[in-house]
Amino acid sequence: MKEKSLRFLVSASGFELERIKTALSDNGIPNDSKAQKKSFSAKAVTGVDNSEQDIYVSEDDYDKAYDLCVGIGAIRPEGEEQEILPDDGSAPAPAEEEFEDMPDGKRTAVRIISAILFVLLAAMVIFGTDAITGWIKSFFQ
Repeated sequence: MKEKSLRFLVSASGFELERIKTALSDNGIPNDSKAQKKSFSAKAVTGVDNSEQDIYVSEDDYDKAYDLCVGIGAIRPEGEEQEILPDDGSAPAPAEEEFEDMPDGKRTAVRIISAILFVLLAAMVIFGTDAITGWIKSFFQ
């Protein structure tokens, strides 16, 4: 592509960069990417290029590329609210719950009961393991 006919489309990195470039190429839209000067990559160490890169398309293909990127969710049209999803692709987190402050007496009681239950659980694991090993040793005597 000629340098003067390029137009900036979107910035992306990692999997998202590859997804956008593949979608553009699959639809016959020539594209080029250039690493941003401010970003760095650990490709030599990790084998993955995680630097932020700018994707450019020709001026003639810009509208088609923009519509394609909107279609695959890589670009949000102006005025549309963007819902932030977790990186692992799971559903968005529910709104945070608000909790009431617990009275000091109740907080102390919950802490004491939790500590006692933890000690009982640890004792059950230890005694259970001891009983199982004693039972297994009885086969070899």
